[in-house]
Amino acid sequence: MQFALKFELKMRAIKILALWMTWVVISPTLASAQQDTSTTSGQQSQQKPPAEPSTEAILYKNTQYGFSFSLPKSWKGYKIVTDKWEGSDTARGDIERGPFIYIRHPDWTKENPRQDIPIMVFTLAQWESVAQGNFLINAATIVPNELGRNRKYVFALPPRSNYADSAGMDEVDEILRHGPLHPFWSK
Repeated sequence: MQFALKFELKMRAIKILALWMTWVVISPTLASAQQDTSTTSGQQSQQKPPAEPSTEAILYKNTQYGFSFSLPKSWKGYKIVTDKWEGSDTARGDIERGPFIYIRHPDWTKENPRQDIPIMVFTLAQWESVAQGNFLINAATIVPNELGRNRKYVFALPPRSNYADSAGMDEVDEILRHGPLHPFWSK
């Protein structure tokens, strides 16, 4: 019994070491790539408060998690699709889950899908694990990009949130450049 426990602890340590080594090797490359695209609203929202929602915009309001999201008029009739994200906390060895909210363009069809606006919702404790590098959302070590936060939740774009071949990708990038997410509970 004691041998099995030692073996399990040794395997867990090896996995953590492998993840850490991967991060050390890959992170400088990823950091420079992310720096080139760091003008997204996520980093802007950390540096300065986002602009107030435009009166010309359509406003999606999520009272469950405490945020609103400004959309252009062309998104009138949008749909909300919900799902769950899953990740592993390497420090604790736990699997974590949370809400995934997709804002879907009204012209989206199964035959002609368009780029969604994906928003991951983290508790503050989950986000702290992300910030410490203990939390992996996918196989890559790229962390989500924070869009904003309130006193209970952090809202983020997932790693690799847009796909070059998706219709509407440029439009979604443009929307995100303007800081469209507005938390409405105090920190």
